[in-house]
Amino acid sequence: MSNYSTLQPDDDWTFKDAKTRQLTHCFHDYPARMIPQVAGKLLDLYAPKSGRLFDPYCGSGTSLVEGMRRGLEVVGTDLNPLARLICEAKTTPVALTDIDAATVALEDFIRHAQPQTIAHIDGITRLDFWFKPAVIAKLAKLREFINALTDESVRRFFAVAFSETVRECSNTRNEEFKLYRYEAARLERFAPDVYAVMRAKLTRNRAGLRGFLEALPSPVPRRQVYAFNTVDIIPDEISEVDVVVTSPPYGDSQTTVAYGQYSRLSAAWLGLHEAARIDQKLMGSNKLKDLPAFPCPALNDALQQISATNAKRALEVAAFYVELEKSITNLAPIIKRGGYACYVVGNRKVKGVILPTDEAVRDFFAAHGYDYVTTHHRAIPNKRMPEKNSPTNVSGQLEQTMTREYVVVMRRTA
Repeated sequence: MSNYSTLQPDDDWTFKDAKTRQLTHCFHDYPARMIPQVAGKLLDLYAPKSGRLFDPYCGSGTSLVEGMRRGLEVVGTDLNPLARLICEAKTTPVALTDIDAATVALEDFIRHAQPQTIAHIDGITRLDFWFKPAVIAKLAKLREFINALTDESVRRFFAVAFSETVRECSNTRNEEFKLYRYEAARLERFAPDVYAVMRAKLTRNRAGLRGFLEALPSPVPRRQVYAFNTVDIIPDEISEVDVVVTSPPYGDSQTTVAYGQYSRLSAAWLGLHEAARIDQKLMGSNKLKDLPAFPCPALNDALQQISATNAKRALEVAAFYVELEKSITNLAPIIKRGGYACYVVGNRKVKGVILPTDEAVRDFFAAHGYDYVTTHHRAIPNKRMPEKNSPTNVSGQLEQTMTREYVVVMRRTA
């Protein structure tokens, strides 16, 4: 546990029985998704009544939806094109009448369109390995309909439902983030009803969209979603933000959550080809030759402990923190004086050593004129992550992954 904790007994951030799929939060599952109650509580505590929210790792857009509900202008960025698609759909106030008209048109298209034969999709090796022939034919018809939609907001709404349909109707084990095909016995029994899955997604998402529209203030706040990497640069148009609420990756994609593998099949069907290479672009993908010294004694100590066991692994872990520090260095100047940075992080374990990411975030911001406010602690009862991983990549050698999160709050004073 962090030495910086100011947790009070009644300071409950777990939200164990909370409904996390209200409004457009019901759109599309996504790995390690921040629940809306956490984002909402942070905004209620630390955001102004009006102003600008920035989420540099916006994922599927949880914080942005909560910010718009509260009348904030919202800005998000994510390198994963599928995440950006979901985020944009969740934050777009499209008219229900337009959705309904397109849904009626879809049913007519399904009845009359001729089946398509597809042998290959860019980004998917061995299409027939991941999808059964009947599934491929029906997905092809759905994709043809979606690509013909002329209204961008409507097309995005249908594309998000289609993405989940692709995932659920593929031959992959949907409970996994990485791509694993069903075992032979289960695959033999697997016969998904593609159109029924798509209809269910559309019905659920329409109800969520309706709730979102009813929750929005007037005028509707502006939102922007970008693809740039805050490790490299933050464009001038995102200067002067009032609050940051975000949940960065817990570590490098190869050993924590493989966002690229999770996204690959549906992204390929949607033509989002850069998703296939996203795991090589996320934080921690660049190699280090030497172990750096960070402005965080606790992190340096943890890395030295790992290095004593496995120097190569210590360098891999340090590469993630190098880029996390760069991102914070770029981010720190754009928050207004008196504004807050709220980071929801996890302290993962590598080679038996707990990495103090909460203390790293605190110290990285402190180096740029930020005061420490508090660290809220929460159990993780409903954040979708693997319960165990294999840090050694040796079969059968598993370790428990994170069961707690740390909500670090910093305030700019200089």
